[in-house]
Amino acid sequence: MNAPLKLIALDADDLAVISAHVQDARVQTSDIIWRQDEKRLVIGLNRLDWEQTFSGETSPRRLIAALRFDRVLACKSRNIDPAAAEALLELVGIEFCPGEAPGGCALLMFSHGGALRLDVECLECELTDLGPDDLGMGEVGRRNCRPRERGDP
Repeated sequence: MNAPLKLIALDADDLAVISAHVQDARVQTSDIIWRQDEKRLVIGLNRLDWEQTFSGETSPRRLIAALRFDRVLACKSRNIDPAAAEALLELVGIEFCPGEAPGGCALLMFSHGGALRLDVECLECELTDLGPDDLGMGEVGRRNCRPRERGDP
């Protein structure tokens, strides 16, 4: 097993590295926590272990991780219902759009048109692995992500 990741992004290039590591991560809506008084957004996610996959392992492994943005002035969402706590989202990627230096906005894009826009004083993002998904929650999430079909319970 590889050492847990702890990555910090302070500019767009750093954020592109974090974006690559969280591509296809599964996020439950209730695990998106906006702490307005602290100017912080924290997202619990279930990400693919890309390092393990690229090292030649045949079965993909998922890791539980936390993604944190600090110095967030505003958090806006599109096509994400905060009242649907059990809804599952798939993170497609993250981009930084510079504004008045050193600020700008971080855009988190999810499948099916969902998005979070974070207006930031400056870019401060951290991705921290918390451990392997030994309970297989990523697989449960995957089953719940698919559209319901006739005959589903």
